Amino acid sequence: MQLFWHKGFHDTSLKDLERALEMHPGSIYATFGSKGQLFQEALERYAHLALVELERTLAAHESPLAGLAAYLRQLGGLRDQAVPSRACMLVKSLLELGEREKDAREKAEALLTTMEKRFIDSFAKAQQTGELDEELDPTRLGRRLQAEVMGLRSFAQRDVDSAAVHALADDMASSLEALRSSAH
Repeated sequence: MQLFWHKGFHDTSLKDLERALEMHPGSIYATFGSKGQLFQEALERYAHLALVELERTLAAHESPLAGLAAYLRQLGGLRDQAVPSRACMLVKSLLELGEREKDAREKAEALLTTMEKRFIDSFAKAQQTGELDEELDPTRLGRRLQAEVMGLRSFAQRDVDSAAVHALADDMASSLEALRSSAH
């Protein structure tokens, strides 16, 4: 996962995989079937870890909006972490993969949809508890949040100061908190 996240699908060679996995080519193919299938497993692992982190953050807060805002603020620390790439592996894959890698591209798309659905579910829950105004559309809010997360991660990939990423994440989190219903 780390190797594919850093280099992308196309720039990761079989030799890279042999070194990372400490396996011979025949063993890699016997175990995973193909580079594409191994890549899809790496995408699934990445998405699973991201979803676990989101769920952990949501569970640690008293309300869905507070949990989502905290999640954004955590992402503000992207430049402070030692990760293969600050950009989302799923988004990088979506942008890199073409028609020849249709299965992997569809996998990345499906995994992004899973995260988007979790955001939408959080907004719907906030609405059910009266935290979010009934007139707001949870689907639209969830999609907007996903676009903001994708944008924040892409911005963090640039050569920018960590404080700038923290500030943007805080602005995004504050805009979520401002959605709080006045009745709540």
